Amino acid sequence: MIRTKAQKQDLVTTLTDRLTRSPALYVTDFTGLNVARLTELRRRLRAAGVEYVVVKNTLARRALDSARVTGLPHLAGPTALVLAGADPVVAAKVLADFQKEHEKPAIRGGLVDGRAVTPAQVKRLAALPSRPELLAQVGGALQAPLAGLAGALHGVLLSMVGALEALRVQRGAGGTAS
Repeated sequence: MIRTKAQKQDLVTTLTDRLTRSPALYVTDFTGLNVARLTELRRRLRAAGVEYVVVKNTLARRALDSARVTGLPHLAGPTALVLAGADPVVAAKVLADFQKEHEKPAIRGGLVDGRAVTPAQVKRLAALPSRPELLAQVGGALQAPLAGLAGALHGVLLSMVGALEALRVQRGAGGTAS
């Protein structure tokens, strides 16, 4: 589709706005994906709160320059940008899972909080637990020692109650025998 200069400028402006709101950005090569698979990938990413934008490299460079995003040297050939929402790990997980199933799209790299990441680092990000899972693990790690302490104190109290009950029974039996 041939676009006019105004349409291209609108696209760059829209992409710049999306880039400024996104804490993470991954660059993929969608070569080899048919329309059905590309649609499936977009649906999965959209369900995770992530945007998948196919864009020409020159327009992407202009948007990246406008958004003052630096350190992204992976713009060559067919390019699609994955603009992660609040959690960059979720986008990496969806990409890695889809890549395991279909061997595409090729992940070229990206930026997470302004730092460049390699494709291997994106895969390691995908292996991390999600934010809710991490919070649950931290909560469990904090709760476990406290639960152990409560159990130990409960055991000490039960022992003390048992000893006092035995003493009461012993004195009660000794008082009636006298």
